[in-house]
Amino acid sequence: MPIALVDCNNFYVSCERVFDPRLEGVPVVVLSNNDGCAVARSAEVKALGIKMGEPWFKMKEVAQKHGIIALSSNYTLYGDMSARVMSILSNFSPDQEIYSIDECFLDLAGFDPLGLVEYGQKIRRTVKQNTGIPVCVGIASTKTLAKLANHCAKKSFAGSEGVCDFGRLDDQQLSTLFGSIAVGEVWGIGRRITAKLQQLDIETIEDLRRADPEYIRQQFSIVVERTVKELNGISCIELEEAGEPRQQIMVSRSFSHPVTSFQELSESVASYTTTAAEKLRHDGSVVASLCVFIHTNNFKPDEPQYSPSMVVPLNNPTDDTLKLIRAANEGLKRIYRQGYRYKKSGVLLMGLHPKGIQQGSLFDDPAYQAKSDDLMQVMDAINKKMGKGSVGVAAAGVRKGWEMKREKKSPNFTSDWGELPVAW
Repeated sequence: MPIALVDCNNFYVSCERVFDPRLEGVPVVVLSNNDGCAVARSAEVKALGIKMGEPWFKMKEVAQKHGIIALSSNYTLYGDMSARVMSILSNFSPDQEIYSIDECFLDLAGFDPLGLVEYGQKIRRTVKQNTGIPVCVGIASTKTLAKLANHCAKKSFAGSEGVCDFGRLDDQQLSTLFGSIAVGEVWGIGRRITAKLQQLDIETIEDLRRADPEYIRQQFSIVVERTVKELNGISCIELEEAGEPRQQIMVSRSFSHPVTSFQELSESVASYTTTAAEKLRHDGSVVASLCVFIHTNNFKPDEPQYSPSMVVPLNNPTDDTLKLIRAANEGLKRIYRQGYRYKKSGVLLMGLHPKGIQQGSLFDDPAYQAKSDDLMQVMDAINKKMGKGSVGVAAAGVRKGWEMKREKKSPNFTSDWGELPVAW
Protein backbone atom coordinates (compact mmCIF):
# COMPACT_ATOMS: atom_id res chain seq x y z
CA MET A 1 0.00 0.00 0.00
CA PRO A 2 1.76 3.20 -1.10
CA ILE A 3 1.63 6.14 1.31
CA ALA A 4 2.67 9.69 0.53
CA LEU A 5 4.04 12.14 3.06
CA VAL A 6 3.58 15.73 1.85
CA ASP A 7 5.65 18.27 3.77
CA CYS A 8 5.77 22.04 3.28
CA ASN A 9 9.29 23.42 2.85
CA ASN A 10 10.40 25.86 5.58
CA PHE A 11 6.71 26.44 6.21
CA TYR A 12 6.72 29.61 8.34
CA VAL A 13 9.26 31.29 6.09
CA SER A 14 7.36 30.16 2.98
CA CYS A 15 4.14 31.70 4.35
CA GLU A 16 5.93 35.02 4.79
CA ARG A 17 7.39 34.85 1.29
CA VAL A 18 3.99 34.30 -0.32
CA PHE A 19 2.96 37.85 0.61
CA ASP A 20 6.38 39.48 0.42
CA PRO A 21 8.26 38.29 -2.69
CA ARG A 22 11.21 40.46 -1.68
CA LEU A 23 12.07 37.72 0.83
CA GLU A 24 12.71 35.16 -1.93
CA GLY A 25 16.36 34.13 -1.99
CA VAL A 26 17.05 36.22 1.11
CA PRO A 27 18.11 34.69 4.46
CA VAL A 28 15.05 34.80 6.74
CA VAL A 29 14.39 33.64 10.31
CA VAL A 30 11.07 33.54 12.13
CA LEU A 31 11.37 34.20 15.86
CA SER A 32 9.51 32.68 18.79
CA ASN A 33 7.27 34.47 21.28
CA ASN A 34 8.71 37.78 22.44
CA ASP A 35 11.15 37.59 19.52
CA GLY A 36 13.32 35.23 21.54
CA CYS A 37 14.88 32.59 19.30
CA ALA A 38 14.72 31.09 15.81
CA VAL A 39 11.80 28.70 15.28
CA ALA A 40 12.05 28.65 11.47
CA ARG A 41 14.98 29.22 9.13
CA SER A 42 15.21 29.61 5.38
CA ALA A 43 17.66 27.45 3.46
CA GLU A 44 19.98 30.45 3.21
CA VAL A 45 20.05 30.80 7.01
CA LYS A 46 20.67 27.08 7.50
CA ALA A 47 23.63 27.35 5.13
CA LEU A 48 25.13 29.97 7.46
CA GLY A 49 25.18 27.40 10.26
CA ILE A 50 22.49 28.99 12.43
CA LYS A 51 20.79 26.30 14.50
CA MET A 52 17.13 25.89 15.35
CA GLY A 53 16.43 27.59 18.69
CA GLU A 54 19.38 29.99 18.38
CA PRO A 55 18.63 33.11 20.48
CA TRP A 56 18.15 36.24 18.40
CA PHE A 57 20.53 38.33 20.49
CA LYS A 58 23.32 35.82 19.77
CA MET A 59 22.84 35.94 16.00
CA LYS A 60 22.44 39.70 15.61
CA GLU A 61 26.06 40.19 14.55
CA VAL A 62 25.83 37.41 11.96
CA ALA A 63 22.46 38.77 10.84
CA GLN A 64 23.91 42.22 10.23
CA LYS A 65 26.86 40.79 8.33
CA HIS A 66 24.80 38.55 6.04
CA GLY A 67 21.62 40.60 5.79
CA ILE A 68 19.39 38.16 7.66
CA ILE A 69 15.81 39.40 7.97
CA ALA A 70 14.10 38.49 11.25
CA LEU A 71 10.32 38.30 11.53
CA SER A 72 8.06 37.79 14.56
CA SER A 73 5.94 34.64 14.47
CA ASN A 74 2.48 35.12 12.98
CA TYR A 75 0.62 31.95 13.96
CA THR A 76 -2.72 33.28 12.75
CA LEU A 77 -1.32 33.53 9.22
CA TYR A 78 0.45 30.16 9.43
CA GLY A 79 -2.65 28.39 10.73
CA ASP A 80 -4.83 29.76 7.95
CA MET A 81 -2.30 28.91 5.24
CA SER A 82 -2.01 25.40 6.71
CA ALA A 83 -5.78 24.93 6.48
CA ARG A 84 -5.68 25.96 2.82
CA VAL A 85 -2.85 23.56 1.99
CA MET A 86 -4.53 20.65 3.79
CA SER A 87 -7.83 21.35 2.06
CA ILE A 88 -6.12 21.15 -1.33
CA LEU A 89 -4.29 17.94 -0.39
CA SER A 90 -7.55 16.30 0.67
CA ASN A 91 -8.54 16.30 -3.02
CA PHE A 92 -5.69 13.95 -3.89
CA SER A 93 -6.75 11.00 -1.73
CA PRO A 94 -9.91 9.79 0.01
CA ASP A 95 -7.81 9.04 3.12
CA GLN A 96 -5.77 11.85 4.66
CA GLU A 97 -4.03 12.13 8.03
CA ILE A 98 -3.00 15.66 9.00
CA TYR A 99 0.13 14.97 11.01
CA SER A 100 1.18 18.53 11.87
CA ILE A 101 0.68 22.12 10.76
CA ASP A 102 2.88 21.59 7.70
CA GLU A 103 2.68 17.90 6.78
CA CYS A 104 0.16 15.14 6.13
CA PHE A 105 -0.04 11.54 4.99
CA LEU A 106 -2.10 10.48 1.96
CA ASP A 107 -3.16 6.89 1.28
CA LEU A 108 -2.42 6.17 -2.38
CA ALA A 109 -3.73 2.58 -2.41
CA GLY A 110 -5.35 1.84 -5.76
CA PHE A 111 -3.38 4.49 -7.62
CA ASP A 112 -1.23 3.51 -10.59
CA PRO A 113 2.15 2.55 -9.02
CA LEU A 114 3.99 3.53 -12.22
CA GLY A 115 2.53 7.00 -12.16
CA LEU A 116 3.08 7.95 -8.53
CA VAL A 117 6.05 10.25 -9.22
CA GLU A 118 4.00 12.14 -11.78
CA TYR A 119 1.12 12.26 -9.29
CA GLY A 120 3.50 13.66 -6.68
CA GLN A 121 4.58 16.34 -9.15
CA LYS A 122 0.94 17.21 -9.75
CA ILE A 123 0.47 17.61 -5.98
CA ARG A 124 3.45 19.95 -5.83
CA ARG A 125 2.28 22.06 -8.77
CA THR A 126 -1.29 22.36 -7.47
CA VAL A 127 -0.31 23.40 -3.94
CA LYS A 128 2.26 25.88 -5.27
CA GLN A 129 -0.15 27.40 -7.78
CA ASN A 130 -3.07 27.74 -5.35
CA THR A 131 -1.21 28.81 -2.19
CA GLY A 132 2.35 29.73 -3.16
CA ILE A 133 3.72 27.19 -0.68
CA PRO A 134 6.44 24.78 -1.96
CA VAL A 135 6.12 21.15 -0.84
CA CYS A 136 8.07 17.92 -1.19
CA VAL A 137 6.51 14.45 -1.54
CA GLY A 138 7.87 11.16 -0.22
CA ILE A 139 6.20 7.91 -1.32
CA ALA A 140 6.75 4.46 0.18
CA SER A 141 4.97 1.38 1.54
CA THR A 142 4.95 2.46 5.20
CA LYS A 143 4.64 5.73 7.10
CA THR A 144 8.21 5.53 8.42
CA LEU A 145 9.58 4.95 4.93
CA ALA A 146 7.37 7.72 3.53
CA LYS A 147 8.86 10.18 6.06
CA LEU A 148 12.31 9.02 5.02
CA ALA A 149 11.44 9.32 1.32
CA ASN A 150 10.33 12.90 1.96
CA HIS A 151 13.68 13.62 3.61
CA CYS A 152 15.40 12.22 0.52
CA ALA A 153 13.19 14.33 -1.75
CA LYS A 154 14.22 17.49 0.11
CA LYS A 155 17.90 16.55 -0.02
CA SER A 156 17.64 15.38 -3.65
CA PHE A 157 18.71 11.86 -2.64
CA ALA A 158 17.10 9.49 -5.17
CA GLY A 159 14.50 12.20 -5.71
CA SER A 160 13.23 13.92 -8.82
CA GLU A 161 12.50 17.60 -8.35
CA GLY A 162 10.98 17.32 -4.89
CA VAL A 163 9.42 13.85 -5.24
CA CYS A 164 10.95 10.56 -4.10
CA ASP A 165 9.26 7.17 -4.59
CA PHE A 166 11.02 4.28 -2.87
CA GLY A 167 8.82 1.91 -4.88
CA ARG A 168 11.03 2.61 -7.90
CA LEU A 169 14.19 1.45 -6.13
CA ASP A 170 15.24 -2.18 -5.76
CA ASP A 171 16.63 -3.58 -2.52
CA GLN A 172 20.25 -3.00 -3.53
CA GLN A 173 19.57 0.63 -4.36
CA LEU A 174 17.75 1.11 -1.05
CA SER A 175 20.65 -0.53 0.83
CA THR A 176 23.14 1.83 -0.80
CA LEU A 177 20.94 4.85 -0.07
CA PHE A 178 20.17 3.90 3.54
CA GLY A 179 23.83 3.12 4.16
CA SER A 180 24.66 6.76 3.43
CA ILE A 181 22.14 8.28 5.86
CA ALA A 182 22.66 8.55 9.63
CA VAL A 183 20.27 6.54 11.78
CA GLY A 184 19.15 9.70 13.59
CA GLU A 185 17.19 10.74 10.47
CA VAL A 186 14.63 7.98 11.06
CA TRP A 187 11.20 9.14 12.25
CA GLY A 188 10.95 8.64 16.02
CA ILE A 189 14.66 8.01 16.61
CA GLY A 190 15.72 10.81 18.93
CA ARG A 191 19.10 11.75 20.36
CA ARG A 192 19.02 9.29 23.28
CA ILE A 193 18.07 6.34 21.13
CA THR A 194 20.59 7.38 18.49
CA ALA A 195 23.38 7.46 21.08
CA LYS A 196 22.46 4.00 22.36
CA LEU A 197 22.17 2.61 18.83
CA GLN A 198 25.65 3.91 18.06
CA GLN A 199 26.95 2.05 21.11
CA LEU A 200 25.56 -1.09 19.46
CA ASP A 201 27.40 -0.21 16.21
CA ILE A 202 24.18 0.81 14.50
CA GLU A 203 25.28 3.98 12.75
CA THR A 204 23.19 4.16 9.59
CA ILE A 205 19.59 3.53 8.60
CA GLU A 206 20.72 0.39 6.78
CA ASP A 207 22.30 -0.91 10.00
CA LEU A 208 18.97 -0.44 11.78
CA ARG A 209 17.00 -1.97 8.92
CA ARG A 210 19.14 -5.12 9.05
CA ALA A 211 18.99 -5.41 12.86
CA ASP A 212 17.04 -8.24 14.52
CA PRO A 213 13.63 -6.81 15.57
CA GLU A 214 13.46 -9.02 18.66
CA TYR A 215 16.90 -7.88 19.80
CA ILE A 216 15.96 -4.25 19.22
CA ARG A 217 12.79 -4.75 21.27
CA GLN A 218 14.84 -6.18 24.16
CA GLN A 219 17.28 -3.28 24.05
CA PHE A 220 14.72 -0.52 23.56
CA SER A 221 10.96 -0.96 23.25
CA ILE A 222 8.20 -2.28 21.03
CA VAL A 223 8.04 1.15 19.42
CA VAL A 224 11.60 0.88 18.08
CA GLU A 225 10.91 -2.71 17.04
CA ARG A 226 8.01 -1.45 14.94
CA THR A 227 10.32 1.11 13.39
CA VAL A 228 12.65 -1.67 12.24
CA LYS A 229 9.71 -3.55 10.72
CA GLU A 230 8.46 -0.40 9.01
CA LEU A 231 11.92 0.15 7.50
CA ASN A 232 11.56 -3.34 6.02
CA GLY A 233 8.22 -2.52 4.43
CA ILE A 234 6.00 -4.11 7.10
CA SER A 235 3.29 -1.61 7.98
CA CYS A 236 2.84 -1.26 11.77
CA ILE A 237 1.53 2.30 12.02
CA GLU A 238 -1.96 2.79 10.61
CA LEU A 239 -3.17 5.90 8.86
CA GLU A 240 -5.38 7.89 11.23
CA GLU A 241 -8.13 9.78 9.43
CA ALA A 242 -9.21 11.56 12.63
CA GLY A 243 -7.03 12.18 15.65
CA GLU A 244 -8.07 11.45 19.19
CA PRO A 245 -10.08 14.28 20.77
CA ARG A 246 -8.03 16.57 22.99
CA GLN A 247 -8.08 15.82 26.69
CA GLN A 248 -6.93 19.31 27.67
CA ILE A 249 -6.31 22.74 26.19
CA MET A 250 -3.63 25.13 27.42
CA VAL A 251 -3.08 28.73 26.39
CA SER A 252 -0.12 30.53 27.92
CA ARG A 253 2.16 33.40 26.91
CA SER A 254 5.08 35.37 28.27
CA PHE A 255 4.60 39.10 28.75
CA SER A 256 6.49 41.80 26.86
CA HIS A 257 7.57 43.26 30.21
CA PRO A 258 7.27 42.23 33.89
CA VAL A 259 3.70 42.62 35.15
CA THR A 260 2.95 43.51 38.77
CA SER A 261 -0.69 44.62 38.88
CA PHE A 262 -3.67 42.34 39.34
CA GLN A 263 -5.55 44.23 36.60
CA GLU A 264 -3.03 43.37 33.90
CA LEU A 265 -2.81 39.75 35.06
CA SER A 266 -6.59 39.53 35.03
CA GLU A 267 -6.74 40.90 31.47
CA SER A 268 -4.15 38.38 30.28
CA VAL A 269 -5.95 35.45 31.92
CA ALA A 270 -9.28 36.58 30.44
CA SER A 271 -7.68 36.88 26.99
CA TYR A 272 -6.12 33.41 27.16
CA THR A 273 -9.35 31.92 28.49
CA THR A 274 -11.21 33.45 25.53
CA THR A 275 -8.80 31.76 23.11
CA ALA A 276 -9.03 28.43 24.96
CA ALA A 277 -12.85 28.58 24.93
CA GLU A 278 -12.85 29.18 21.16
CA LYS A 279 -10.73 26.06 20.68
CA LEU A 280 -13.05 24.17 23.02
CA ARG A 281 -16.14 25.04 20.98
CA HIS A 282 -14.33 24.30 17.73
CA ASP A 283 -13.76 20.75 19.04
CA GLY A 284 -17.40 20.44 20.13
CA SER A 285 -16.35 19.86 23.74
CA VAL A 286 -17.12 21.17 27.21
CA VAL A 287 -14.80 21.46 30.21
CA ALA A 288 -15.30 20.30 33.79
CA SER A 289 -12.50 22.29 35.48
CA LEU A 290 -9.73 24.72 34.71
CA CYS A 291 -6.33 25.57 36.14
CA VAL A 292 -5.02 29.14 36.23
CA PHE A 293 -1.32 29.85 36.83
CA ILE A 294 1.12 32.77 37.00
CA HIS A 295 4.93 32.62 36.94
CA THR A 296 7.75 34.96 37.83
CA ASN A 297 10.98 34.85 35.79
CA ASN A 298 13.08 31.97 37.11
CA PHE A 299 15.97 33.13 34.91
CA LYS A 300 16.40 36.05 37.30
CA PRO A 301 17.33 34.38 40.60
CA ASP A 302 18.09 37.74 42.19
CA GLU A 303 14.33 38.54 42.12
CA PRO A 304 11.75 36.98 44.47
CA GLN A 305 10.23 33.88 42.88
CA TYR A 306 6.57 32.83 43.04
CA SER A 307 4.85 30.44 40.61
CA PRO A 308 1.45 29.36 41.98
CA SER A 309 -1.45 27.63 40.29
CA MET A 310 -5.01 26.73 41.26
CA VAL A 311 -7.56 24.28 39.89
CA VAL A 312 -11.09 25.65 39.80
CA PRO A 313 -13.85 23.02 39.44
CA LEU A 314 -16.99 24.09 37.57
CA ASN A 315 -20.50 23.39 38.84
CA ASN A 316 -21.49 22.16 35.37
CA PRO A 317 -19.30 21.41 32.33
CA THR A 318 -19.45 24.36 29.93
CA ASP A 319 -18.01 25.98 26.81
CA ASP A 320 -19.25 29.47 27.73
CA THR A 321 -16.43 32.04 27.57
CA LEU A 322 -18.04 34.28 30.19
CA LYS A 323 -18.41 31.46 32.74
CA LEU A 324 -14.87 30.30 32.15
CA ILE A 325 -13.45 33.81 32.57
CA ARG A 326 -15.31 34.22 35.87
CA ALA A 327 -13.91 30.92 37.11
CA ALA A 328 -10.39 31.80 35.99
CA ASN A 329 -10.54 35.17 37.73
CA GLU A 330 -11.73 33.55 40.95
CA GLY A 331 -8.68 31.32 40.85
CA LEU A 332 -6.39 34.24 40.03
CA LYS A 333 -7.69 36.25 43.00
CA ARG A 334 -6.72 33.42 45.33
CA ILE A 335 -3.18 32.99 44.06
CA TYR A 336 -2.19 36.59 43.28
CA ARG A 337 0.35 38.18 45.61
CA GLN A 338 1.66 41.73 45.49
CA GLY A 339 5.38 42.45 45.37
CA TYR A 340 6.27 40.05 42.55
CA ARG A 341 7.25 40.72 38.93
CA TYR A 342 5.27 38.23 36.88
CA LYS A 343 6.63 37.03 33.54
CA LYS A 344 3.90 34.67 32.38
CA SER A 345 0.31 33.57 32.93
CA GLY A 346 -1.95 30.93 31.46
CA VAL A 347 -4.99 28.71 31.73
CA LEU A 348 -5.39 24.96 31.32
CA LEU A 349 -8.81 23.47 30.54
CA MET A 350 -9.11 19.94 31.94
CA GLY A 351 -11.67 17.16 31.94
CA LEU A 352 -12.83 17.70 28.36
CA HIS A 353 -15.62 15.61 26.87
CA PRO A 354 -18.07 15.94 23.96
CA LYS A 355 -20.83 18.49 24.42
CA GLY A 356 -24.35 17.12 24.85
CA ILE A 357 -23.53 13.93 26.75
CA GLN A 358 -22.96 15.46 30.19
CA GLN A 359 -25.53 14.90 32.89
CA GLY A 360 -27.54 18.03 33.68
CA SER A 361 -28.20 19.54 37.08
CA LEU A 362 -31.57 19.88 38.81
CA PHE A 363 -31.06 23.65 38.81
CA ASP A 364 -30.08 24.04 35.15
CA ASP A 365 -31.92 26.79 33.31
CA PRO A 366 -32.58 25.64 29.71
CA ALA A 367 -33.45 29.20 28.64
CA TYR A 368 -30.13 30.56 29.94
CA GLN A 369 -28.22 27.72 28.27
CA ALA A 370 -29.93 28.46 24.95
CA LYS A 371 -28.98 32.15 25.22
CA SER A 372 -25.41 31.20 26.10
CA ASP A 373 -25.14 28.88 23.08
CA ASP A 374 -26.56 31.56 20.78
CA LEU A 375 -24.17 34.21 22.11
CA MET A 376 -21.10 31.99 21.72
CA GLN A 377 -22.18 30.99 18.23
CA VAL A 378 -22.57 34.63 17.18
CA MET A 379 -19.19 35.59 18.68
CA ASP A 380 -17.43 32.77 16.88
CA ALA A 381 -19.17 33.52 13.58
CA ILE A 382 -18.23 37.22 13.68
CA ASN A 383 -14.61 36.50 14.61
CA LYS A 384 -14.34 33.90 11.87
CA LYS A 385 -15.72 36.24 9.25
CA MET A 386 -14.19 39.55 10.33
CA GLY A 387 -10.97 38.36 11.94
CA LYS A 388 -9.89 37.08 15.33
CA GLY A 389 -10.63 39.51 18.15
CA SER A 390 -13.24 41.51 16.22
CA VAL A 391 -15.65 40.75 19.06
CA GLY A 392 -14.34 40.00 22.50
CA VAL A 393 -14.88 40.32 26.22
CA ALA A 394 -14.15 43.63 27.96
CA ALA A 395 -12.39 41.74 30.76
CA ALA A 396 -9.60 40.90 28.30
CA GLY A 397 -8.68 44.58 28.04
CA VAL A 398 -8.29 46.90 25.07
CA ARG A 399 -4.74 48.26 24.97
CA LYS A 400 -3.11 45.07 26.28
CA GLY A 401 0.30 46.53 27.00
CA TRP A 402 1.26 43.22 28.62
CA GLU A 403 1.03 41.28 25.33
CA MET A 404 4.15 39.50 24.19
CA LYS A 405 6.58 41.48 22.07
CA ARG A 406 6.18 40.98 18.31
CA GLU A 407 7.84 44.03 16.83
CA LYS A 408 8.58 42.35 13.48
CA LYS A 409 5.21 40.62 12.84
CA SER A 410 3.77 40.58 9.34
CA PRO A 411 0.06 41.43 8.82
CA ASN A 412 -2.66 38.77 8.97
CA PHE A 413 -3.02 38.86 5.20
CA THR A 414 -5.63 36.09 4.94
CA SER A 415 -7.76 36.46 8.07
CA ASP A 416 -8.18 40.16 8.86
CA TRP A 417 -10.06 42.54 6.54
CA GLY A 418 -8.03 45.48 7.82
CA GLU A 419 -4.74 43.76 6.93
CA LEU A 420 -5.47 42.54 3.40
CA PRO A 421 -2.54 43.00 1.00
CA VAL A 422 -2.84 46.07 -1.20
CA ALA A 423 -1.75 46.16 -4.87
CA TRP A 424 -0.57 49.56 -6.06
